[in-house]
Amino acid sequence: MSVSRRITYNVIFSSVTKVLSTATALVGIGLITRYLGQDGFGLYATALAFLPLFGALGDWGLPQTTAMKIAKPDANEKKIVANVVGLRLFISIAILIITPFVVPFLPYPYELKIAIVIVAASHTLSSLYQILIGMFQKRLIMDRVTGAELVGKIIQVGLIFLGVYFKWNFYLIVGTLFVNMLLNFIFVLLLSRKFIKFKPAFDFNYWKIILRQSIPLGMATALTFVYFRSNTILLSVLRPPEDVGIFSAAQKVIENISFFPAMIVGLTMPLFSYYLAKDKVKFKFLVNENYKIFFILTIPLVIGGLLLSDKMIALIAGPDFFESILVLQIGLFTLALIFFGTLFMNIMIAAGLQKSIFWALLVCAIFSVLSNLYFIPQFPDNAYLVPAIVSVITEVLVVLLTGYFIWKKLHFFPRVEKLPQILSAGFLMGAVIYFFQELNFFILILIGMVIYTSGLLVFKIISRKEIMELLRKPA
Repeated sequence: MSVSRRITYNVIFSSVTKVLSTATALVGIGLITRYLGQDGFGLYATALAFLPLFGALGDWGLPQTTAMKIAKPDANEKKIVANVVGLRLFISIAILIITPFVVPFLPYPYELKIAIVIVAASHTLSSLYQILIGMFQKRLIMDRVTGAELVGKIIQVGLIFLGVYFKWNFYLIVGTLFVNMLLNFIFVLLLSRKFIKFKPAFDFNYWKIILRQSIPLGMATALTFVYFRSNTILLSVLRPPEDVGIFSAAQKVIENISFFPAMIVGLTMPLFSYYLAKDKVKFKFLVNENYKIFFILTIPLVIGGLLLSDKMIALIAGPDFFESILVLQIGLFTLALIFFGTLFMNIMIAAGLQKSIFWALLVCAIFSVLSNLYFIPQFPDNAYLVPAIVSVITEVLVVLLTGYFIWKKLHFFPRVEKLPQILSAGFLMGAVIYFFQELNFFILILIGMVIYTSGLLVFKIISRKEIMELLRKPA
């Protein structure tokens, strides 16, 4: 199979499996919310919020650094992977050992503290399998990884179903996450051994070389966690589990869709770097086309989501979470802004502006934490709305700051053509959904997609030629 065909196949397969994984995850959330209720789901969501925290503490930029180092033609892949796995294992075990000594001091009930330890053990497996992914990226066979992740997610949701049916306790429900991570690790490890058979290596001098390259990336990852994921933990410290459950029922929907913009930008990210150096006109064209595509995607997402949010919450979380509807409506704007923030940060990475990204994310992280700490206690009756609103403002800051650095450093800012036509197609779709909102949720989704797609075609908003130019590789 040619390289271009292999890339196309991987993009399509990975996109389909990611969508299926997201749908499967939402089914699992629906089962858990109905089984545990607002308080129980609040405890569950708080425990799972520590997974990205442990991920940020143990990341240190190692997955990205591994992928970059083994991609070089003369790379000693076995030595790199063995040492990074050894380093990651050392860091993860340190986190796992420290966690039981720190957890007793957290202002949480005993069952939640045990759940956090289970999550820490899950992180150890997750951190190891993420390192191995670079080997699949290098060989353009990411379809195997996403396929393995889908299988793991399906098994986890199957276990959750059994747990609900047989009335498992809270610990066993949280433990399904550990099973998922264990399966992912086993699948990816077995697949990776077809390329390299290795054992964890502990070359401390080589670790220093790796860390000098990876730590700046790790700091950016940590800041991203602080401004995007820490709100659940802050809410759990300041408010009862019920508030966390209401907030998280909507937040889980946002989190499960937020991978999408990064996946889309990933298609053209390598071309940004190439054309920024070789052909500024083509670079601007690619950025503008991505910018337009994100408007095409986010406008129906926001309009349709606002109109169907009540049905979405009822379907995913159940009738007991009606307060989550407003949280989801606010979160839709956060999700839309994530698209553009992701695009702008990738433009900055292509231009070598990582230091500027760090300062932008630092400002956003400080704003997010201080705002949540101050405003959550000020609104005890609707505290679950505070982190949702703060997230929107924070993402606005991300877009404004990264956009400013692009303008200042590159003397360029993206522009979108045919925005009135895109808005018209979106509002037409919204009008149809509004007048037929008594119909079944899935029927409304299908009707909305047909109406919006028809609007795009009638207004000739994007052509086949533009899509082919986006995906065309440089000679």
